[in-house]
Amino acid sequence: MKVLVFSPGYIGERIVDALRDKGHEVFPVRVEITDEVAVRNALEAHKPDAVLNCAGKKGTPNVDWCETHQIETMRSNTIGPLLIAQACMERGIHFTHLGTGCIFYGASPDPAGWKEYDHANPSATYTRSKYAADLMLTQIPNVAIVRLRMPIDDRPDPRNLINKLANYKKVINVENSATVVDDLITAVIGVIEKKGIGIFHAVNPGAMRHRDLIALYEELVDPTHTNEWIEEEDLLGQGLVAKTRSNNIMQNIRLPELGIHLRPIKEALRDCMEKYAAAKRVN
Repeated sequence: MKVLVFSPGYIGERIVDALRDKGHEVFPVRVEITDEVAVRNALEAHKPDAVLNCAGKKGTPNVDWCETHQIETMRSNTIGPLLIAQACMERGIHFTHLGTGCIFYGASPDPAGWKEYDHANPSATYTRSKYAADLMLTQIPNVAIVRLRMPIDDRPDPRNLINKLANYKKVINVENSATVVDDLITAVIGVIEKKGIGIFHAVNPGAMRHRDLIALYEELVDPTHTNEWIEEEDLLGQGLVAKTRSNNIMQNIRLPELGIHLRPIKEALRDCMEKYAAAKRVN
């Protein structure tokens, strides 16, 4: 299969490598996805069987950037994916878009967690821009949206949740769904190969508290690590963030319908942290 990948970054590059390992022909393309001509030229040049979009703006150093750059955020996260979807639809190409589970805030109507087609309640500019794309993309045929949450990776990186929590002096102990990157890769490639349609929650079954991750970090990586535990409302109250962050539990219902099964979060988190510790020792 020929797969065109728009703007692979931290996670996209991992997916590109994994697709190649499975024998797929992959074309990573770095263009401005709000440039309709550039998007169409990429499709014409490579004539892919499938397209994956990893592009989007999250802001630097974090999503608070989006609160003061609303137009840039909306153009990249909402308009860009729609332009890709339109070009793919005209050519009969399957399109997979990386979304986010951070569009859900707080407890869901179902005690088991937010389901794929539940109406979200985004608050921040970033999450609003991502959900706006989801609402439109689900009306277009031959499109899949794969939502991830708080990526946890076995490779040290500033965008890895392990690095983030380990470096924060103050941490909240909230329960969340999370996505281990190795399992996300399995989910994305499975959706592409099976030409899945609709929304998929690529979260590892179960829930994780930040204390769980930090405890494993102190056990396997750095026993001298320390941090201060604060309440969720303190993040905004102490000026540590510009906008309330999303915390939620999500259900992973539709991936198993395609025969794609992710490891429980407790199993995947320990495996990931063990590999992370080994990588740190090498470096």
